[in-house]
Amino acid sequence: MKIVEIHIYGFGQLENMQIKDLADFQVFFGENEAGKSTIMAFIHGILFGFPTKQQSTELRYEPKHNDKYGGKIRISHDEFGFAVIERIKGKSAGDVKVWLENGTLGGEELLKELLGNFDKGLFQAIFSFNLNGLQNIHQMKGEEIGKFLFSAGTLGTERLSEAESVLQKELDTRFKPGGKKPLLNEKLQELHTLNGELKKAVAKNEEYDSFIKKQESIQEEMAGIHHLLSEIQESNEKLNEWKKIHLLVKEEISIKNELSDLGVIQFPTQGIVRFERVNQMLYPYDAQILSMLERIESLKEELTALQPDNLFLEQESALMTVLDQIPLYDQLELEKQQDQTKLQDYQGRLSEILDRLHLPVKEEELLAINTNIYVKNEVEVVASRGQKLGELKLELEERFQEEKAALERMEKEVELAESKVLPRTDRALLEEKLNGEDKKSLENELSSIKDKIEFYRLAKEREQNAWKRLQKQKKLQFLLFEIILLGLVLYGTFTRQWGLVSIGVIAAVLTGVLMAKSFGKPKGQDFNQSLDSLREKEKQLIQKLDSTEYANLIKLQEQLLLDNRRKEHLQGLKMRLEQQNDQYDKVISKFEAWEIESAKYKEKLFTLASQLQIPEYIAKSHLREAFQFIEQYKTLWREKSQLHKRISQIKERQLSIENSLEFFTNRFLSEVHMDLHKKGYALREKLKTEHEKKIMCQERLAKLQDLENELKQKKREQLHLKEEIKKLFDEAMVATEEQYYELGVKAEKQENFKERLKDIQKQLQYSIIAENDRESFLHIHNIEELVIEQQNEAIRLKARLTALQEEDASIKYEIQVLEEGGVYSELLHQFKQKKFELEEMAKEWSVYCLAQDILSKTVEKYKNTYLPRMLSKAEEYLVFLTEGRYYRIHLQKSGTGFLIERKDYTIFEANELSQATTEQVYVSIRLALATTLYEKYHFPIIIDDSFVNFDARRTQKIIELLKSLKQNQILFFTCHTHLLSNFSHENILLLNKGIVEIPS
Repeated sequence: MKIVEIHIYGFGQLENMQIKDLADFQVFFGENEAGKSTIMAFIHGILFGFPTKQQSTELRYEPKHNDKYGGKIRISHDEFGFAVIERIKGKSAGDVKVWLENGTLGGEELLKELLGNFDKGLFQAIFSFNLNGLQNIHQMKGEEIGKFLFSAGTLGTERLSEAESVLQKELDTRFKPGGKKPLLNEKLQELHTLNGELKKAVAKNEEYDSFIKKQESIQEEMAGIHHLLSEIQESNEKLNEWKKIHLLVKEEISIKNELSDLGVIQFPTQGIVRFERVNQMLYPYDAQILSMLERIESLKEELTALQPDNLFLEQESALMTVLDQIPLYDQLELEKQQDQTKLQDYQGRLSEILDRLHLPVKEEELLAINTNIYVKNEVEVVASRGQKLGELKLELEERFQEEKAALERMEKEVELAESKVLPRTDRALLEEKLNGEDKKSLENELSSIKDKIEFYRLAKEREQNAWKRLQKQKKLQFLLFEIILLGLVLYGTFTRQWGLVSIGVIAAVLTGVLMAKSFGKPKGQDFNQSLDSLREKEKQLIQKLDSTEYANLIKLQEQLLLDNRRKEHLQGLKMRLEQQNDQYDKVISKFEAWEIESAKYKEKLFTLASQLQIPEYIAKSHLREAFQFIEQYKTLWREKSQLHKRISQIKERQLSIENSLEFFTNRFLSEVHMDLHKKGYALREKLKTEHEKKIMCQERLAKLQDLENELKQKKREQLHLKEEIKKLFDEAMVATEEQYYELGVKAEKQENFKERLKDIQKQLQYSIIAENDRESFLHIHNIEELVIEQQNEAIRLKARLTALQEEDASIKYEIQVLEEGGVYSELLHQFKQKKFELEEMAKEWSVYCLAQDILSKTVEKYKNTYLPRMLSKAEEYLVFLTEGRYYRIHLQKSGTGFLIERKDYTIFEANELSQATTEQVYVSIRLALATTLYEKYHFPIIIDDSFVNFDARRTQKIIELLKSLKQNQILFFTCHTHLLSNFSHENILLLNKGIVEIPS
């Protein structure tokens, strides 16, 4: 699969961005924040879905200033041909659509089929890697590096190594045979302790029941005493309350009797106060009414004296219109003077233009010349054309001289190169001498055979030494395993776990059998036949090289090579000579074209000069200036005519203003012989005076109306007060003022009794003695004796309660003593609970054991079945990257690590290598994984600045290796300028804040 086009609608800072025609090896270059990581995340998002909002480890790259989120990519697929994948904002991972070139339209299912059911994690692990993998190597220590490399060679990431470490950690946390802190060991110890405490609790269980029954009896008696004490306390509280309120109760009864004697009295509420207030308000009304009548008469006399000229005021609108035009009159006068000055200026400019043109035509003919936009455009075109033809002539003359000189130089170089080339007869003779075998190839073959002989000899020794070390290591491992099994048997015997003892014995026997079978014969016997064959071939090559026919071939080869270079140089010079001839002919043809164009220009120029009545000698050099003068003259003449009309209009307007003002002056003013401005001022003053009279009249009328209204209001208020007094007498049912006052005294006495009664009842409403119970307390006379008697009974009950509380505390103590070791039922519950927890933990431990066993078997199967093929390809890449310094990658005999062999047959563990070499091993394994185990998936390999820690030589080798991977497209993202020299310009795209550029 190859990505051929990217179209981003909106993703992070990138908006409406298109990248087309992506190469098989495409380089994206840009500074930090230029959009490289955004494009990588966009490719992953379109293929496998956008990250959800719950996935906090990955950025969603939602645009900040754009509603469009997503985009599309166009791919070329090995099976389906061209396809377009579009994903936009929608459900959690986005809505996706897929179009195939045969017209098929689909969604997620079709996309999974295109991607071979790869998920995002597996794709990033195999085909997309960056600095994180290399940085993980730098941060690891010891055997972790070997495990990491093994995990990278199986899954593409370090997850296998992490899973193995997590499983072992979980097992160690739960159980160790001789440990105390692991969870299972702690639970076993707790069960032993609870078992002993449970046996002790059985003996004390019967005594505990008797104490519980006695405690219940005492608590029932204490509850009864508490109830009696509560009743006594309530009775005492009521007696004490009666001592406080008995006087108020008696006063309440007395007041009720007084109110009954007074009977029902009908009198207005606050009648005396209301009568006196109304009576007092009546006195000032007579004086106020008399004063208002006098003021009304005075205002009527003032109104008669103030009367404005209403006929003059009716003409105010027309008058103001005329007065407002006086400033306009002055402005018109100023404009008239300015226009007359301009008129004189235009006349002078017209005379100046006629002098500069100096054409033999009259003014009427000059004004009749056509100067429309079409003619003006023709003048501009012809003038520009003449200027360009002059410039082009100078340029062609200069180029002609340059091309002629260059042609002469090239002819001399070709003649010199032809003299240095060998004649055909000499070259044919030289080639015949070199038709035999190549001595250098035979020497290289001999050197290669010697290297192979040495390699097989050292490999034989290494295999034998490795076999010896392996046998020694196996003995040590079996011995250690037997010791562990013996410890397991002893632990089972000590704890009486016979199942554990039997498992240990069986495992020990099986270990012994395996130990006997694992020791075989040493290896290294298969190299003898290969060594004999190679030594025989070496002997034959030495004999062949000793012959004399290969003596002087080197000099002949150098002579032939020199002649080849000279012929190539001559061929290049001849091609350049042909190109130069073409350039010379082009300049000649351009001269001919210029002459034709110049003739057409002159014909058009003379035609225009005739239309404009301009002599030909002026038209050749000053056509544009002459046309501009004619155009200016016509424009100025038109403006001069407009000024004449404008001055006439101003004079008519001024005369209209003078006539209007004269009309108002003759009609309303006594003095009429004044200038224009004085007439306007006098009319404004008269208008102001008449307005003031009108305003004063309106004010007097408003004041008169207010006084009349106020007089009516005073009379209505006087009448209303008299009616209020009559209502008070009617309500009290009296006729005179004296009767009204007598009835008021009785009503006040009744009101005082009611207020006191209300106050007493307010004090009694919070008493604990209800109103119905107060009558029974009126007959009690020995309150103090009753209180003392109830206090003595309460003291007796409290003494009994204290004795019972002491006895209850003693029983509680006995119960507490029995409960210190734990009640039997509670201990039994705890024992079963702990036993259940132990069983659950044992199940978890067995699950982790099973998972570790499955993981180990899977790793072993992978090592034996798939890993050898991948390692073979990784060794090929490693030899290329290290230039032969390291050439073998061995698996650890046990575990999940790698051993790296150098060309001098020295073997290193992964942590013993330098950082740069370890990174080369990592890159070799990752690329081998993609090109072997996943070779049928031709996905693009995406690399993000993963080689910045390499020196220049290592970087160049890495890039050469990537270029050799023809089955996969390479998308290489970098921000380092020095790397660009390793790529051709057409394969580089420059990223600049969302803008894609092709380097020049």
